[in-house]
Amino acid sequence: MSKRDYYEILGVAKDASEDEIKRAYRKLALKYHPDHNPDNPEAEQKFKEAAEAYDVLRNPERRANYDRFGTADPSGMGGAGFTSAEDIFSQFGDIFGDIFGFGGHARSRGPRPQQGDDLRYNLTISFREAAKGVEKPIKLPRHMECPECGGSGAAKGSSRETCKQCGGSGQVAMRQGFMQFVQPCPSCHGRGYTIPKPCPKCKGEGIVETVRELSVRIPAGVYDGARLRLRGEGEMGVHGGPNGDLYVVLHVEDDDVFERDDQNLIYTATITFPQAALGTRIQVPSINDGETLDLDIPKGTQSGKVFTIRGKGLKFPGQNRMGDLLVQVLVKTPTKLSSKQEELLREFEKLSEEQGKGIFDKVKKAMGMD
Repeated sequence: MSKRDYYEILGVAKDASEDEIKRAYRKLALKYHPDHNPDNPEAEQKFKEAAEAYDVLRNPERRANYDRFGTADPSGMGGAGFTSAEDIFSQFGDIFGDIFGFGGHARSRGPRPQQGDDLRYNLTISFREAAKGVEKPIKLPRHMECPECGGSGAAKGSSRETCKQCGGSGQVAMRQGFMQFVQPCPSCHGRGYTIPKPCPKCKGEGIVETVRELSVRIPAGVYDGARLRLRGEGEMGVHGGPNGDLYVVLHVEDDDVFERDDQNLIYTATITFPQAALGTRIQVPSINDGETLDLDIPKGTQSGKVFTIRGKGLKFPGQNRMGDLLVQVLVKTPTKLSSKQEELLREFEKLSEEQGKGIFDKVKKAMGMD
């Protein structure tokens, strides 16, 4: 066996703590473990070296002797050493149980609590419901504790029994060569108990499928694709673990009147050419049913002009502020005109040309171009 410095073998400083020494050994044991390095004599040698170093440095008295005399046994009889991997497993079964799930003895842990699965529910709402907020009832299929047996899985008048094969740990040890592994107990399937008389309602599972009715509160101003999280409303936990969560994913329908830009609403208003030229006042719908808003259109408004009505958009979720209502004005061009309308428009065109010509003449005169 190589007599390299034990601190060097483990890769720790001479003043390393017990925890640092243990962590360093666990790391090397995992790296050079025979299962990870089959038919590799060099790895097996490093595995034994690390075990010998750890065996000395983990013991305060032997470590003190090693630091003072260069050996853990000042009498000169030599250290214990390890001749095989099986020797190492028998000495440090607790550490290998932590690393690999096996060791000198199976641990009586029993089934561990596990959190239930999260669930997803797709909910479609209207544009107006998203704008104002709403409470929506939903029906959610999920599992719950069996009401007949209270979740025990045993029929009335009977009870669970501790598994005789694993003693309630849910695990059994299995030896392969010099190694010992821990696996789920085949008799109880890792539960730690058996049920001689299963509950007829849940067939011994302790859970049944049911439909839970919930009321989901949707805040005002939510957007398409938003997710609402309802804690504890997912699948039930296992072995006493907490329930999972429910995620409600919102799908918002389009609206016939408004479009949306973040928290702003967009409304398109159509006016006539005379209204655009002379100015007018129009009525604009609001997101609030039955409410209309007055909007003054100034003279000479061009088609495509956007007017802003502050604070009449959508609420920012969780905030006390609102988006705006954006009104885009489009000037409608008539496709059919009466003879009178055509006569008036031609007169208007003639006046416009004369007005334009008069202005041009004035400009030429001012510039001395006459």
